[in-house]
Amino acid sequence: MSVDSMQVYREMDIGTAKPSLEMRRQIPHHLLDLADPADDFPVALFQQQGWAALDGIDARGAAAIICGGSGLHFRSLVDPLDFPPSDESVRARLEALDPEEARHQLQALDAAAAAHVDMANPRRVVRALEVATLTGLTPSRRAAGEDARAVREYQATRRFVGLGIDPGEELAQRVEKRFDGMLRAGLLEEVAGLQGRLGRLASQAVGYKELLPVVAGAVTLDEGRAAAIRASMALAKRQRTFFRRDPRIEWITWDPDPNVLVRRAEEHIEKVLA
Repeated sequence: MSVDSMQVYREMDIGTAKPSLEMRRQIPHHLLDLADPADDFPVALFQQQGWAALDGIDARGAAAIICGGSGLHFRSLVDPLDFPPSDESVRARLEALDPEEARHQLQALDAAAAAHVDMANPRRVVRALEVATLTGLTPSRRAAGEDARAVREYQATRRFVGLGIDPGEELAQRVEKRFDGMLRAGLLEEVAGLQGRLGRLASQAVGYKELLPVVAGAVTLDEGRAAAIRASMALAKRQRTFFRRDPRIEWITWDPDPNVLVRRAEEHIEKVLA
């Protein structure tokens, strides 16, 4: 089961490293190719479809392997994350506010908002105001709920064993090698075929965002490649920081031999389930 936020989009295959069709015929995969790249596929919808897929796996008496990608999408499946409604007209009105005025309005609604919202991030301030406008729930009230407490304390709604592989110092070389492999596999052509068809979310996918200017002739391929590798490293750093905070995930010492990694994972699972 993929928790990659971009593998949900059809036709974005090479740049998101989707499993091959042959592999998908051999082993059932879930949460792939759910939306057209022109459409946004929010995490709330991902959660709904992911829970339905997990229920189906449970009904078969099988176990799911969740892998990827986005920490938020992972936690949306195993934790009681709540995704409040959104309204484009309300959001547009709030985004038109001066950032300082938006912060002032949020603090007027909730004097303790800074304890729950990054007030230096205009996007998060606007989102907090939007939620308060639509639901009447301020950041402090939302944080006081049982589900919010469970999320903060990493109390999963499902029993699971967490495993992570941290390549450590080899990460930079692996990222560069992986991206060059994507280019050889036809990533630039894939991006060219999607030009003008990527929606707000899909257009921000790492690799696609940096190669679109190459397709448009605004930068060279070498410049786009370098930008994509930098963006991939930055994403990997954010992912590692996010997942390392989760006490339920045990990191396996990296080894280039996949058999060694599998053995270490099996040993950990046996220890936890014993």
